[in-house]
Amino acid sequence: MEPRLSLVTLGVGNLERAVRFYEKVLRLPRIPTPPTVAFFELGKTWLSLYPRELLAADAGVPAEGSGFAGITLAHNVRSQKHVDALMAEVASGGGRIVKPARDTEWGGYAGYFSDPDGFLWEVAYNPQFPHT
Repeated sequence: MEPRLSLVTLGVGNLERAVRFYEKVLRLPRIPTPPTVAFFELGKTWLSLYPRELLAADAGVPAEGSGFAGITLAHNVRSQKHVDALMAEVASGGGRIVKPARDTEWGGYAGYFSDPDGFLWEVAYNPQFPHT
């Protein structure tokens, strides 16, 4: 297998609301798609939003359940100032701050927010991370 992650699909409760958040608040570039799914190109990896019940049915698992799913998404930025700015935009645009940004034990600066469906995103400044 080639070392590559091609697509991350989030099963969302309300597709229209999720698309609005990712387009308007996070300003991700949306790719033209049918009305039942939304794709956002993030370099060589795409983010997909798809109704939760349809995604669960596609995978053959129950759609119900909640709590920590064992996964977070991360967005690294170029400075602490950029972390704070993005966290403020998210909070004013419908996201929920889960952990306010602060200095980390690994020498960076990071915080967490959840999107309208509860998916956790870390926003981090890591001076050692090469891809920002």
